[in-house]
Amino acid sequence: MAPCGWRVFRGTITDAPDFDASADAETLYNAMKGIGSDKEAILDLVTSRSNAQRHEIVAAYKSSFGQDLIEDLKYELTGKFERLIVSLMRTPPYHDAKEIHDAVKGTGTDEKCLIEILASRNNQQIQDMVAAYRDAYGREMEEDIVADTSGHFKKMLVVLLQGTRDESEDVDTELVAEDVQDLYAAGEEQWGTEEAKFIMILGNRSMPHLRQVFDEYEKAYETTIENSIKSELSGDFERLMLAVVQCIRSVPMFFARRLYKSMKGLGTADNTLIRIMICRSEIDILDIRECFRLRYEKSLYNMIKDDTSGDYKRTLLNLCGGDDDLAGEFFPEAAQMAYKMWEVSATIKVKLRPTVRPASGFDPAADAQALRKAMKGFGTDEDAIIDIVANRSNDQRQEIRQAFKSLLGRDLMKDLKSELSKNLERLIIGLMLTPAEFDAKMMRKAMEGVGTDEHALIEILVTRSNEQIQAMNEAYLRGYKKTLEDAIQSETSGHFCRILTSLLKGFPPLRQELAEVCNAGSDDIEIKFMSILCTRSFPHLCKVFQEFVRKTNKDIEQIIKKEMSGDVKNAFYAIVCSVKNQPSYLADRLYKAMKGLGTDDRALIRIMVSRSEVDLFNIRKEFKETHDASLHEFIQVETSLVSLRLY
Repeated sequence: MAPCGWRVFRGTITDAPDFDASADAETLYNAMKGIGSDKEAILDLVTSRSNAQRHEIVAAYKSSFGQDLIEDLKYELTGKFERLIVSLMRTPPYHDAKEIHDAVKGTGTDEKCLIEILASRNNQQIQDMVAAYRDAYGREMEEDIVADTSGHFKKMLVVLLQGTRDESEDVDTELVAEDVQDLYAAGEEQWGTEEAKFIMILGNRSMPHLRQVFDEYEKAYETTIENSIKSELSGDFERLMLAVVQCIRSVPMFFARRLYKSMKGLGTADNTLIRIMICRSEIDILDIRECFRLRYEKSLYNMIKDDTSGDYKRTLLNLCGGDDDLAGEFFPEAAQMAYKMWEVSATIKVKLRPTVRPASGFDPAADAQALRKAMKGFGTDEDAIIDIVANRSNDQRQEIRQAFKSLLGRDLMKDLKSELSKNLERLIIGLMLTPAEFDAKMMRKAMEGVGTDEHALIEILVTRSNEQIQAMNEAYLRGYKKTLEDAIQSETSGHFCRILTSLLKGFPPLRQELAEVCNAGSDDIEIKFMSILCTRSFPHLCKVFQEFVRKTNKDIEQIIKKEMSGDVKNAFYAIVCSVKNQPSYLADRLYKAMKGLGTDDRALIRIMVSRSEVDLFNIRKEFKETHDASLHEFIQVETSLVSLRLY
């Protein structure tokens, strides 16, 4: 695979055979004359010509009719469709120049646009874009960007704007070792961060060199360069450096992420969608399509189809070029990427970071008295309760419970239940329970009453360690005088029931290979998947999934989606996602709990409480990276629990 997809053609738009610029100009002229315009004729012609051919059509149109084609298109078309068609008529450097100009003009700055363009273009593309900007606006791009940005973010943008990155294919192993040490010393090794070192290395070294630096960094320090950037940098500078790293690893995967973010949730970031589909349609959109399916288990084609409409949709689908959900196998480049992804998951030890830690100077007696005072008399001081409970570790909360009973002769849990209400009561009580008691209660809640919350059962069982599951089983038996296994068997059935009970205790190990399993019938495949996915350790499963890609050239998530259905599919899919990246899986669960109409408060409380002393900081980072909004912002908008600062 060529570096970053820049040197091998993997586009969907090519030169049209038997091209006649004058005939095409006349076709477009006829499509726009009279009342109304033939939009279908316009989009079919424009999306079946290369950018170079479109440029010839613009010139032929002026020669034949004495009019500016782009101005005529602006007059005849409207909305997103007009923006898309007009943008297709510009050359790539002038299109990039306009995007940068629009990003910095007026009030506010579109930092995401600046990051996307400058992190993903090669030296020649940047130099051509800078020249086009000067020609179109009579100004220097660097001056306008410097005037509109600040700090280390500005400095890195200026470095990238020079378009002078080393493009050598040779790698100096001694310099690699030096850069690995320098990056670690500039970040993880010291208090504070030496941002200039990150800027110098990531902004100037060649891509082959940096890929090797990233690999050696992982081997030396058992963490990825991305994790170090997330822990050491912040804000737009962090996002820019992560984008640079992502582009060095894989430009197609970077754009797949950007496209997904442009269409997920309510509304569509049409400017981003248009910009990427245009700029990559003659470069690497085929690789982007495969990366999109690899990461999001849905084809780019179908996501565009579901998220857009009318002539705008038809034009985008023409640029996309095909539906990858119809295929089950990877392109060679995407297979290599999937193999590498599972390799990284198997070898990298992610440093889990909580958001709640033990309070210093802890005095359980004083906290018990303060809680009693907050609940005495008329009304309840909820802020005082929140400040104490949310700023103590679970072990400290258990000491407070004991001190409350010893000093005051009262049951703290009963007092809290009588003084608080609704979601705040559920959240505070959840925090006061031990982790095992809380998990047992959440399992009970998922199964009581009419209907079963299968997603909650899956989430809890696939994200808990053996020790946590054992403690939860014991707490369930103590609290409800019934085994958790019996409860699950009475509320679920079939293979789904067997999956849940095997996650509770495990089946005897069987030594089938997943590649062989996929040849079984639909019923057998579920049983055999169960024997592997529900009993093997996560590091072992990473290796299994890696070998699965190598032997079959297929995507394990796609196999699960294609061959299974219902709760069984959801359970296996959750296991794979949790093995791949558990904080990311839980970030997605939080997003689904809050998006759309209404909030799944029980899921939100369950995850926030259970992960606050485990990996909630990691979950926050994954949430921000995937959804372009902080978990704090989502909670603030969706709930009234913002004052409880678990995150």
